[in-house]
Amino acid sequence: MALKLWEKSVTVNHDVERYTVGRDREMDMYLARYDVLGSLAHIAMLESIGLLTSDELAVLTAELRNIYAEIEAGKFAIEEGIEDVHSEVELLLTQRLGDVGKKIHSGRSRNDQVLVDLRLFTRSAIEQLVHHVSMLFDTLIAQSEKYKNVLMPGYTHLQVAMPSSFGLWFAAYAESLADDLRLLLAAYDVNNRNPLGSAAGYGSSFPLNRTMTTRLLGFSSPVYNVVYAQMGRGKTERIVSQAIANIAATIGKLAFDACMFNSQNFGFIKLPDEYTTGSSIMPHKKNPDVFELTRAKCNKLQSLPVQMTLITNNLPSGYFRDLQLTKEEFLPAFDEINDIIDMVNAMMAKVKVNENILDDSRYDLMFSVEEVNRLAAAGMPFRDAYKKVGLDIEAGKFTPKKEVHHTHEGSIGNLCNDRIEELFRQTLSQFDFATYHEAYDKLLGRVNQ
Repeated sequence: MALKLWEKSVTVNHDVERYTVGRDREMDMYLARYDVLGSLAHIAMLESIGLLTSDELAVLTAELRNIYAEIEAGKFAIEEGIEDVHSEVELLLTQRLGDVGKKIHSGRSRNDQVLVDLRLFTRSAIEQLVHHVSMLFDTLIAQSEKYKNVLMPGYTHLQVAMPSSFGLWFAAYAESLADDLRLLLAAYDVNNRNPLGSAAGYGSSFPLNRTMTTRLLGFSSPVYNVVYAQMGRGKTERIVSQAIANIAATIGKLAFDACMFNSQNFGFIKLPDEYTTGSSIMPHKKNPDVFELTRAKCNKLQSLPVQMTLITNNLPSGYFRDLQLTKEEFLPAFDEINDIIDMVNAMMAKVKVNENILDDSRYDLMFSVEEVNRLAAAGMPFRDAYKKVGLDIEAGKFTPKKEVHHTHEGSIGNLCNDRIEELFRQTLSQFDFATYHEAYDKLLGRVNQ
């Protein structure tokens, strides 16, 4: 059975239908449960303004909750010939309840319906992403503390430069994630506003109560201007994509380091054998394929904001079908970044650190700055100390003292991991996930209104 909410007497050409629907049915499966939640809030509002009776609201609410349970149980599908998830839900209601099922679309357009679905999906997806980022952050901090006294070379221009430590290396990526979380929080706040009630982008002659649906769905506020609500599609995805891209950039750099440090020419770390792969002809090989693929996947995710921009940046205000294509790149991106983080977290938790790197004489010269500083602290002018150590190196007379005594904030001897953790936790506490969970529980009848 074919159902198009907009179709009247003319049947659309099959090729046109195939071309315009594209992957929408597949992508809309990401949105199914959120479409039901949006409809539950919408019909409660319709009853409050007299467009549904209390009896109609009761039967619609009960059946929508049944459909939600079917989605959760994996028993929901968008049938062949049904254009999208909105059509499927309305079709099911009509098949099961009769004409009352056709009433749920009053005061609503598929434009604001998909807008609210996308925002509800994105809100939950961000919560899952925050959970995954938090796990990786905790692993990196734990490894930093475990190996804080193990020195390693630091590099500039890929040349051996100065002493660093594994404490610094692990915690550097943890603090990077702390900053990434700040941007994710900002993206969450932008997304967490209610577009429902904007209809096709110009409002409705029905006296819709947008404050009510905002509360019922656990949003922080409505998107007040109905034109801007429609303009927010694509823009919101771009902002969230930028937050995802920043996380991907952090992890991609970590993956590059891990590949390099794992190689025989460095030998700083050893990846778990079960996370490496072999060669078809070289029996000694243990390749860091996981991190190589991670690097590529992270590079691809960093293109996501550009894709959102290029799909939407030449559009004026109002709705255009171009926006449909944002789903295909945006919705699966959360699965990919979470999968990346899970794999990297498992690797980082089991990585083995070489605690004897500095036994290799090739790293002796990285202690030259420590000697310059030691002489300067003893009273020699810095420029004279620099010249003396430089001449000793040229003459082959430099003997390194392989100890460091850094105590300033954020250095080898004072990692400030407790402050990095505090920074991360402060940001984490500002995500108000509880409000929308409570709202969902009420919509789904899990708690009393």
